[in-house]
Amino acid sequence: MALPRIESAGLDGWMVRLFERIDETNLGWIIALTRRCEAAFGEALVDLVPSYTTLLVVFDPLRLSPEEAYRCLQGLLGDLVPDEQSDAGDILELPTWYDPSVGPDLERVARYAGMSVEEVIACHADTAYRVFALGFAPGFAFMGLLDERLEVPRLDTPRQRVPVNSVAIAGRQTAAYPAVTPGGWNLLGRTSVRLFDRDREGFSLLAVGDRVRFVPVRREAFEAQGGDTTPMEAGR
Repeated sequence: MALPRIESAGLDGWMVRLFERIDETNLGWIIALTRRCEAAFGEALVDLVPSYTTLLVVFDPLRLSPEEAYRCLQGLLGDLVPDEQSDAGDILELPTWYDPSVGPDLERVARYAGMSVEEVIACHADTAYRVFALGFAPGFAFMGLLDERLEVPRLDTPRQRVPVNSVAIAGRQTAAYPAVTPGGWNLLGRTSVRLFDRDREGFSLLAVGDRVRFVPVRREAFEAQGGDTTPMEAGR
């Protein structure tokens, strides 16, 4: 089927599928459609959930029928062009302590990739990642694209408890856990930055479209920034 296409997501939602493959260039189009929906749906808009290839549009069916919402989306897609500002803006830096004591998968990832631990750290920290989506847990930002050399699968058995601020990779994605949750990504280290705060406007530090770089710091600097150095056991 041709793209883009609009797929049903229940009585109060439509999923707009813009792409089939994950690519950083998708983001400008998704951001452009997001902004158009905000303006066009007005008070009838309940939520917008952008992802790597799609945009979920949730609306109030008491204000707008599904048919009306569908026709509105068709009109918005007709002459859609990518947002030219999606690559603009500063890069948000997340100071990160890469160490096996808080990144118990760091050495295993290095063996899997055929690299030294130092090379893994340098490779992971060398890229300014884009935030493609928020989900899984409040403030959890899916970022990419990870260097192909660091492409490793998720753990066969997810951990029951991943410490807050753990920096992790899986596939060609990277993220930092904003809260203590279960998780199956490979842990490389820990950031000192608070990613989710209910007292912060918008709660989440990161938003779709942001550019993020993980900046290696020594333990002393990490501690001075308020980072938690409580170690993890390699098998847990």
